Amino acid sequence: MRLLQCPSCCNLDNKESQAHSHNHLNSELSTSSSLSSQPSLPSVPSLTPQSQSQTTHHKLLTTINNHSSPIVSLALHGNAHQDHKIRVWKIETNSSPNERYKCIATLPTFNDRISKLFSSKNYVKVRRHKKYTWVHHVDTVSALALSSDGSLLYSASWDRTFKIWRTSDFKCLESVRNAHDDAINALVLSNDGVVYTGSADKKIKVWKSSDNKNNHQKQHTLLGTLEKHKSAVNALALSTDGSILYSGACDRSILVWENKSTNNNDINININIVLVGALRGHTKAILCLVVVADLVCSGSADNSVRIWRRGIEWNYSCLAVLEGHRKPVKCLAIGVESNNGGPHNNDDDNNTSSYHLYSGSLDCDIKLWQIRTIPTLS
Repeated sequence: MRLLQCPSCCNLDNKESQAHSHNHLNSELSTSSSLSSQPSLPSVPSLTPQSQSQTTHHKLLTTINNHSSPIVSLALHGNAHQDHKIRVWKIETNSSPNERYKCIATLPTFNDRISKLFSSKNYVKVRRHKKYTWVHHVDTVSALALSSDGSLLYSASWDRTFKIWRTSDFKCLESVRNAHDDAINALVLSNDGVVYTGSADKKIKVWKSSDNKNNHQKQHTLLGTLEKHKSAVNALALSTDGSILYSGACDRSILVWENKSTNNNDINININIVLVGALRGHTKAILCLVVVADLVCSGSADNSVRIWRRGIEWNYSCLAVLEGHRKPVKCLAIGVESNNGGPHNNDDDNNTSSYHLYSGSLDCDIKLWQIRTIPTLS
């Protein structure tokens, strides 16, 4: 895999960006380094107290280091691609390891492409003297998300669009063009269908589908824009109930947003998303976020992973700093191991929770960490 220019932390013009697309890592690191000497959004209050008590145990379980190229996308299920396509894989649990994953579709599908070829209204201009049908992504696919019922797949791209696909036949139902002024780096989806997109244009946008009165089809409409980051937004994550949005950017800050919106499944929803504060500690750009229960995990260009815990009254504590990667941590995934601390628990650990955290880095390694949290005393 060849490294491409990442729009998230770079300010190159189009020509220079195309000419230096292979310098993704160097440009990202140099930009992050310059940001590290600047205040990290000083106007936003910090949610982490100066003195913190440790309420977690963590250890590195293993390192998978046979990859020949940097790890840029990691999930327990799913992936993203730099060839502008989306691939759907079926897991055959009864097959041999070499035949366990079967590619069952590439999006857009052949039928989707053919059906859009013969009408000029299906073509959109993507650059000078160049047109594609609207079902195509024309740049790196940067994010994927499934609806809560699994019926819809959302994809976001550096081409500034996000698209919605029906999973029953993988047909592209909608493409939201020019959703941002720059590359879209992140997309998350709440259980009630609200879509959040984060972009290199420093903005987070909030979207919701509604019925189009002209063609009676669902279309996404912009509900609001969140503007507080001073640099490219690289990562988004939602709490389980969707009431808290976390955003990470090249400004080294993880912003915490509270969603007070009234949800009546109507496009006229009253959007009320309030910035609560910031989580600070990373010394370079925030590149990825993942949330489980009351834990927030962040990966950074400073080569570390931080584990944060949400407390009461918007207080957060940094439980651990995981170090060991030699280059920026680009992706994270987490799964619940147990609710009683796993096989090594004792009588005092009956209320602990244990998680497996996977971190992927540009150093070509995937690390597996065990995180065990202990309930805080009231």
